[in-house]
Amino acid sequence: MTLNDMRSSHICLIEHVTAPGRLGQRLCDLGLCPGVQVMFIRRAPFFDPVQVQVGSYHIALRAAEARHVHVRVLEKAKP
Repeated sequence: MTLNDMRSSHICLIEHVTAPGRLGQRLCDLGLCPGVQVMFIRRAPFFDPVQVQVGSYHIALRAAEARHVHVRVLEKAKP
């Protein structure tokens, strides 16, 4: 499952990032590296971009970028 496949607020663990070259480096620089927990916050009305929380900050990713971040759902976020 990728970040682009998520539909509701869940806490996920990043398993691997498949983005090549500069995009892969940019995602890692933003904190989206294997082993990091992220919370999927929401998706924009027309499905692009998606918003995730890494640590204490929020990131908006294009759907094409989110497809490169493979995750495993750990738990549903508490309200």
